[in-house]
Formats: sequence, C-alpha cells, structure tokens
Amino acid sequence: TIILYSCFSCAFNTDTEIDWKAYMDEVEGVVNGTLDYTQLKGDTGPLVYPAGFVYIFLVFYYMTDHGTNIRLAQYLFAGLYLTTLFLVFRIYSRTNKVPPYVFFFMCCASYRIHSIFILRLFNDPVAMAILFLAINLFLEDQWSWGCFCFSLAVSVKMNILLFAPGLLYLLLWRFGLLRAIPKLAICAILQVVLGLPFLVVNPAGYLTRSFDLGRQFLFRWTVNWRLLPEEIFQHRAFHLALLVAHLAALGLFALNRWHRSDESILSLLKDPSERKAPPQRPQVVFALFTSNFIGICFSRSLHYQFYVWYFHTLPYLLWCTPPKTLPQLLRVLILGLIELSWNTYPSTVYSSAALHVCHGIILLQLWYGTASSLDSQKEKQPLKKAE
Repeated sequence: TIILYSCFSCAFNTDTEIDWKAYMDEVEGVVNGTLDYTQLKGDTGPLVYPAGFVYIFLVFYYMTDHGTNIRLAQYLFAGLYLTTLFLVFRIYSRTNKVPPYVFFFMCCASYRIHSIFILRLFNDPVAMAILFLAINLFLEDQWSWGCFCFSLAVSVKMNILLFAPGLLYLLLWRFGLLRAIPKLAICAILQVVLGLPFLVVNPAGYLTRSFDLGRQFLFRWTVNWRLLPEEIFQHRAFHLALLVAHLAALGLFALNRWHRSDESILSLLKDPSERKAPPQRPQVVFALFTSNFIGICFSRSLHYQFYVWYFHTLPYLLWCTPPKTLPQLLRVLILGLIELSWNTYPSTVYSSAALHVCHGIILLQLWYGTASSLDSQKEKQPLKKAE
C-alpha cells in the first residue's frame, strides 16, 4: 500500500519532463524513415543511445498517442517502478543481508528516484529494470537468458557496461574461457541484430553516436565534481586519471575480493572441472554491484538521473559486510547524506564533497569488511573438514 501510494501520488503530479519530448522526436525520425543515426535528433541534441532504446521508446511512442499522452506515460513508468522494486526485492531476498526496515527508505524516502521514474520519464530506469531482470536470471543459473537481458539493457543505455567487469568474472568462474565465449557471443550478436537497420545505412555514424565513450559532459549538471574548477573538470588528464583509478580499483577487487581461491586468478581460464582447487562460489550480487559502484565512484560526471544507476544497490553495499564494520546508525546516516546530495539542486561544493566522502566510506568498508569475512571463512574450513 505504501509503495502504491508513493508511486501513484507522483503520477498525479504535473510532469516535469526534460528528455521525453526529445525521445519522442528521435524515435519519430525513425518512424518517418530516417535510419542514419547522425540525422536523428531531438530538441536537446542528437540521439546518443543504442538501438534498443529506439525500439522500446517506439512502443511508448505508439502507446501514448505519439508521445502526447504524458499522463499515460506516467502510469506506464509507475508500473515500471513497481516492477523494478519487485525485481530488486527478489534479489535481496536471495542475499538475506539487508534488515527489513531499510526497505522503507528504498520505497518511500527518495523523492529524486520517484521523480526520475515518474515525473521525468528518463530512459535510465528502463535500462536498470532490464538489468535487475538479468541479475535475477543469473541467480537462477539461467546464464544465457541473463546475458541476453544484460545486452538488451546495454542497448538502452551504456551505463550498464559498468556491471560488465563483474559479469565477465562470473562467466569465467562458472564456465571457464572456452565455454564463456558463447555467452559473450549472445551479448555481441544481440547488439548487432538490434543495430543492423542503422548499421547498414551508416555504420560509423551509428557506432560513434550510440557508443561514444569520449562524450564531454556539461559542468553545470554535474553532481559529483562541483568541488573542482570547471577547467580541471573538462581536462583530459583528469579524465585519464579517473580511468586509471577505475581500472586499478576493479583489478584490486577482482584479485582480492571477488576471487576466493588459493590458485591464481588465471585458473579461471580453465574449465571448472580441470581446476586443481575450484574457487569458492562467488557472491554473484556482490561482484556485480561492486563492479558498478566502483564505476560510479570514478565517473567523469554524474547527472541527476544517474542516481538510479546505483540507488537500489546501496542497501546491499552498506549491509553486506559484518555489523562490526560500520554501526547501523552510520549506515543509515550515509544513505541519508547520499539522498541529500542528490536532492541538492544545483549541486554545491559541500553536496559534492559529501557525496564523495560517503562513496569513499562505502568503498573502504566493502574492502575491509569483506576481508574479515573471508578470513573467518578460511578459519572455519579446517573445522568443517575435521567434522
């Protein structure tokens, strides 16, 4: 009842769309026969999302009377919001790490998330809903379908690639290199199939527009780097430093937190049956959520709608470590400070700094907290063998 009330109360508010009209203009260009990606644009600029976005928002285009029935679009996104919560709760029920009272904050305490879903009608929630479906499939050991949904989510918005390092690790753990290749092929083939109509017309235009990794972000929209001067924010050396830090953090977590075996991580390249000491079953959710969170921490810029990229993962990231790592009250306080930072518009030096401090605390407790849990597991192993 609380979820429905919070969701539909937003739907009855006046919409404050930012990109919806631009989305509809972009897909209308496809309806009118334009398949050259460089010619597809809306009032906020050119189309910069992969082909999956086009197909999904074409459905919204026709369902909402060519994008004019905003109220119906809000109801559709309200349904998407409830579906996302269902998928997230299903993941959390499998991990059994987050206390029930935390779900109240996830459902009802975030005005920004309600706004992103129901008032602003961004494409980010669509991508994340499909991503959470993929994670549910991974937890059910449905890796082929999971890879299909993961690739579909990438085709809506590229931020899903932040989960890719964790997924690659899990595929290698589960299948080894040779048997993981077909799963990776599912991801690649789906991208080709979805983009084929546009690739045939202008392949370079499609690839550069939909998978542009070098996009420059506007300083006025940044949530995380307001504490820097604009010239540093836009400097290539700063971007390179963030990329190096991102890759280094991923490497450290992969080697020391995801991989739990006395053998080298290179043993993952072998078929699981051929490994001398099979690694312990990795925590699927931990690998995926930390992979994404590291990307968030070292992102070149976070805009307000990007909050949905990791909002639903924060309770797990804060509560997946032993209670002694962080006091419960401090964990709740961190959630509140992050929410406050994302609700400060325009962002300030203080809101930006607070966000980085919270991210840093979470990252450190993930590193040190999981280290202690791994040590305790190693201590228990000889006892289990003796028993």
